[in-house]
Amino acid sequence: MKLGFIQLVLAATSIAVVQGSKFWDDFYVNFGDGKVQYPGYDTGSTIALGLDNTTGSGFQSKYPYLYGNLSMQLKLVGGNSAGTVTSYYMASDRTQYSKWCELDFEFLGNASGEPYILQTNVFSEGVGNREQRIYLWFDPTADYHEYGILWNQDLILFLVDSRVIRVFHNAADLGIPYLDYQPMYIYSSIWNGESWATCGGGVKTDWSLQPFLASYTNFNVWNACEMRDYTQSSSHACFEKLYSSSYGQAPNLALTQSQIDDLRWIKYNYVIYDYCTDLKRFNWTAPPECARNWTLELPN
Repeated sequence: MKLGFIQLVLAATSIAVVQGSKFWDDFYVNFGDGKVQYPGYDTGSTIALGLDNTTGSGFQSKYPYLYGNLSMQLKLVGGNSAGTVTSYYMASDRTQYSKWCELDFEFLGNASGEPYILQTNVFSEGVGNREQRIYLWFDPTADYHEYGILWNQDLILFLVDSRVIRVFHNAADLGIPYLDYQPMYIYSSIWNGESWATCGGGVKTDWSLQPFLASYTNFNVWNACEMRDYTQSSSHACFEKLYSSSYGQAPNLALTQSQIDDLRWIKYNYVIYDYCTDLKRFNWTAPPECARNWTLELPN
C-alpha cells in the first residue's frame, strides 16, 4: 500500500510537470509577434496565434528533435474561417540539409457550418506529394484537441486525440528514404491561404472578421530527444535514447490491432483525398510506399 501510494504520487507529479510546462520553456515566436496573445491567468500556459490582413504569426521550437513522441493541443479558428490555414509541423533545417524532411498537419478553414479539412503530408529528402485529407469527427473549434507525432526507427504515426489517422512506415528497402537522420524543429503558424485553401481558392477570407485566432496549450516535448547541436555525439545520444525509450520499443514498432482498426475507421469514414488512390497523378502506378502504409490488414 505504501509503495502504491508513492507510485501514485510520482505519477501525479510527472503529469503535473508536463501539464505545467510553459510555452517559452521550449518555443519562441518567430514571426508576427504583435499578433500573438497569451490569454488566461496562467500566463504562458496558452498561446493564441493571430492573423489579419497584414500578417499572420507563428512559433518554433528552440531546438530540433531526433525521434520522439511529441504533441500539443489546438483549438482552431471558429465561425467563418474560410481562407485561413493553421499549420503544425516538424521540419529539418534547410541550411543544414538541402533535401529536407518534414511532417505536416495543415488545418484548412471553411465557411460557417462547413467542416475543417485536415491535410497531412510527408516530405522525405525534399520529396513530398504525399497529401492525405480528412474530415475530423468532432468540431475542432469548440475545444482543445491533441495532435501529435510518434516517430521512431520503424514508423511515423500521425495522432489525433491518441487515435492514429495516418502511418508512414520505414520503406527504405523500397527505395524511399526514411526520416532517420535529420533532426526536425517543431513549427506552428496561422496564415492567409485564400488562394487555394478553401474550395480550391473559390471561397475567400472575410477580413471583416479579423483577427482570426488559433489557440495552443499543453506543449509536450518531454518524451523526445532534443538536439542542441549537429555533432555526431548528439546524434548518437538520440539513438541511444531511441532504443531505451518507450517510443522506440515495442509495441510502438508496429501497428497494434486497435491502431489498424483506427486506420480502417478513418479510411472508410473520413478520408476525402489520398495520394495513394490518385493514380492519374502518378502515371497510373501508386507510389511504392502506399501498399505498406495502408497495410494489408486494411481491406481495399
